[in-house]
Amino acid sequence: MAAGKPEKYGATSQLPIPAFDPPKKPKKNKFAFACSFLASMTSILLGYDIGVMSGAIIYIQKDLHITDVQKEVIMGVFSLYSLIGSAVAGRTSDRIGRRYTIVFAGAIFFVGALFMGLATNYAFLMVGRLVAGIGVGYALMIAPVYTAEVAPTSSRGFLLSFPEVFINVGLLIGYASNLAFSSLPTNLGWRFMLGIGIIPSILLTLVVLVMPESPRWLVMQGRLGDAKIVLDKTSDSLEESRSRLADIKEAAGIPDHCNDDVVSVPKKHNGDGVWRDLFLHPTPAVRHILLCAVGIHFFQMASGIESVVLYSPEIFEKAGIRNDTHKLLATMAVGFVKTVFILVATFLLDKIGRRPLLLTSVGGCCVCLASLAIGLTIIEHSDQRLAWAVALCVVSILCYVAIFAIGLGPITWVYSSEIFPLRLRAQGCSLAIASNRVTSALFSMTFISLYKAISIGGTFFLYAGIGVIAWVFFYTLFPETQGRTLEEMESLFGSFFRWRTTMRALKETKIDDKGQLVQMGNGGKGQS
Repeated sequence: MAAGKPEKYGATSQLPIPAFDPPKKPKKNKFAFACSFLASMTSILLGYDIGVMSGAIIYIQKDLHITDVQKEVIMGVFSLYSLIGSAVAGRTSDRIGRRYTIVFAGAIFFVGALFMGLATNYAFLMVGRLVAGIGVGYALMIAPVYTAEVAPTSSRGFLLSFPEVFINVGLLIGYASNLAFSSLPTNLGWRFMLGIGIIPSILLTLVVLVMPESPRWLVMQGRLGDAKIVLDKTSDSLEESRSRLADIKEAAGIPDHCNDDVVSVPKKHNGDGVWRDLFLHPTPAVRHILLCAVGIHFFQMASGIESVVLYSPEIFEKAGIRNDTHKLLATMAVGFVKTVFILVATFLLDKIGRRPLLLTSVGGCCVCLASLAIGLTIIEHSDQRLAWAVALCVVSILCYVAIFAIGLGPITWVYSSEIFPLRLRAQGCSLAIASNRVTSALFSMTFISLYKAISIGGTFFLYAGIGVIAWVFFYTLFPETQGRTLEEMESLFGSFFRWRTTMRALKETKIDDKGQLVQMGNGGKGQS
């Protein structure tokens, strides 16, 4: 071998040769897994409400004699109410911490679910929707933020998919609740369906007792000793823990030589001026990040998923399924398929990468939506029941939710949670989720009016067209983030449509400097 080095060890040296003994991939960190799992349970609240309302509305309409417009409002306004929670959750979590924000979310939803279960009229029900919606807004923001800040780089995509997993678990539980209570008298069934939502909110408050605080939030408070303890437990190695701590300290403005358990943090890094940095004087990188985060949440909801999930019984009725029980069973199949495929997605995110899954998923969704639109159009214009067209509609819906669950569903939460800089992360994610909730409200509150205006088939052709626009948007503007630390993210953004050039430059820089990112003379896009 070169330079005669092996001779000093003798012929029987057992030193590993990199070419033949590549380093083993670290095992999944069980503590980080547990923390992410527990935090992501907050997302059950949203999934349960969406699932349970899709079936409960059948009985609410019969019992309270509400109009189609009132039906649209009560289904879609929940998203607007959750906007209130997500808008203030960023500031709340920066002030009181990520853990106690989870407690706050659970407590608010508990009150809302109780109000809905006890509602005696439409107005009372709307008050319950308001309170529960605010709680869900808090839950939607805090779960991915906490998970992103706890997860090690090697499994961040896997762990960040948990919120979407639990949304689907909640969805399935909501559908099951519909079926379980559908045999009760009309005036009791829907109240039990909605009121039983107090159970997951109680569980949330209990699980927080065994969760640590986010290490990044602890550093922002100057609590380095506590942050070290959490990082040691949630990192794949002690070296990674020290590296993560150094990166977080740099991002928080704490000098590297400060290693006391408690240190003072520069006031400007304590949450002040965040909105200014996001809107008034953003850097090119922050503008690019904000565009991507808001855009992916907008297109996730604009793809029509909320309409399919919320109005599944109505869509199945348009497809020719008339019996209420059969509609609920078909809707349960939607929830089951969506849940199974989101579990598949969790194992693909860190292996395949964000971009390939996202683009494949959006393209597949467009095909399924167009197929559903064709089937519904044929049924609408036929005088007789066409079994093959009914089957086409059912298969198209199931394929649509499966393909959505593999890519666009989880990646929306993963991508938007990991790309913001530390100081902007909580409120940046709040803004992205606000986009999600507004778009959700817009599409869910107009679905019935829209299909009455342009036909049910025309509505899904419209959703398919929006999906094509989404695919172009993602293809041109979204860099791959797989394998990057949270502190490296900002260096990937800022060049907008020319992000591929930046990625190549960063890759070359890494090779030249043995894995270290250095400041580049390219508009500051390659800072460490």
